[in-house]
Amino acid sequence: METEVNLAGILMKNPVMPASGTFGYGREYSNFFDLNLLGALVTKAVTLKPRAGNSQPRAAEVFGGMLNSIGLQNDGLELFLEKAIPFLENYTVPIIVNISENTIEDFAEIARRLSISKVSGLEVNVSCPNVKVGGMIFGTDPKATYDVVQAVKQSTDKPIIVKLSPNVTNIVTIARAAYDAGADSLSMINTLLGMDIDAKTGKPKINGNGMYMGGYSGAGILPVGLRCVYQVYNSGIPLPIIGIGGITTGIDAVKYIRAGATAIAIGTSTFTDPNSCPRIIREIENFMEEIQIKDINELRGKITEL
Repeated sequence: METEVNLAGILMKNPVMPASGTFGYGREYSNFFDLNLLGALVTKAVTLKPRAGNSQPRAAEVFGGMLNSIGLQNDGLELFLEKAIPFLENYTVPIIVNISENTIEDFAEIARRLSISKVSGLEVNVSCPNVKVGGMIFGTDPKATYDVVQAVKQSTDKPIIVKLSPNVTNIVTIARAAYDAGADSLSMINTLLGMDIDAKTGKPKINGNGMYMGGYSGAGILPVGLRCVYQVYNSGIPLPIIGIGGITTGIDAVKYIRAGATAIAIGTSTFTDPNSCPRIIREIENFMEEIQIKDINELRGKITEL
C-alpha cells in the first residue's frame, strides 16, 4: 500500500500534515506522538519582527467549529531561527514554514532569510493586509497576489506554496494569479470570515482587533473547502493542492483527495484531539484497504458523475 505523495518536489511519506497556526512549531505535540509520523510539518506564521497579536478575547467555540483572531502572534524570525529550527532539526519530516508580512518587500526578505537547508518549502500567507495600499488583503486581489508571489519566488529556491482565502468572489482567479507568478503549489482554504454574538449580553464573542470578526474554522467549513479545491483542480491549473478545512477523520481527508487535493492539512481538529494527525493517517490506510486501493494517488480527482 503506497501513501507517498509528491508536493511540488516535497516528498511526503503520507499526505497528512498539520495546518499552519494550529500546531505551533511542533514542540507541544511532540509530547503526544512522534512527529516523524507526519507527511510534513507546517509551522505557525513567522514574521520578520515579533508580533503581540490581537486583544482578548481572541478565540471562541461556535457552532460547527471555532472563531479566532490571534493576529499572527509570534516571536519573530530571529527567535524562530534560534529556538525552533534547532528543535525541528531532530526530525526527518519535511518542514514547511508559513510566512506572513505586510509589504511585498518584507515578504521577499523573510523568504530570502528562510532559504536554509532544514526548510523544505515556504507557505505564503496572502491573507494579510498590504499596508502600502490601505490595508487591502493581498489574497483578495489577483494583481496583489501575483506581485507578492513573484517577489517571494525571486527571493528563494524553495518550493512556494500559496495559501488562498475563501473570502473572494472567484478563488480560481486568485489561484491562477498565483500560478502565473510562479507558485509551486496551493493550500486551500484559509478560514472564512465570521462572527458570533452572545444573545443575552449583546457582546461579540471575539475582539477581532475591534472589528468583532475573525476566522471561522472547524467541521462546519468542510463543504466550502471541498468546493474550492474541486473548482481549482478542475480549472486546469496544474499545481498540487493541499486541502484544508473541516477535516476530522480519514474519510474527510479522502473526500479532499477525490476533489483534487494531493495532500491535506489538519487544523481545528488538533485542538480537541492532539493525536488527530496520526489517527487520520491510520484511517486513510484502513480506508484504502477497505476499498482495495494500492496507491493513494489513484483517488486524486476521482469523482463519479451522478
